[in-house]
Amino acid sequence: CARGQAENLIKLHKGQLASDRTSCRSPLANQVRLILHTAAYWLMLTLRDAIPAPQPLASAEFTTLRNRLLKIAGRILETATRVRIAFAASCPEAALFRSLAISMQAAGP
Repeated sequence: CARGQAENLIKLHKGQLASDRTSCRSPLANQVRLILHTAAYWLMLTLRDAIPAPQPLASAEFTTLRNRLLKIAGRILETATRVRIAFAASCPEAALFRSLAISMQAAGP
């Protein structure tokens, strides 16, 4: 049901993005922290929604996405016109990462 799905999304937000940590003394600092965690949640949700359905990561939890797509070793090569990412030869998600980067890039002039 919709209520159960909403509770699962709240659990994802709190558990995997640590958004329930509001330990600052200032309420404003806690509010900014929660806003930043919500922005991270929307970025991870957008990333997961951009993954094609046949891929096993299309329904993965955020910790799995973070470990498999975001915490990877790569060498960044930046030139005047483009940014290149050089992965290790044994990177299992390099093709998926490349297709996500292409699909999420802004349309150029």
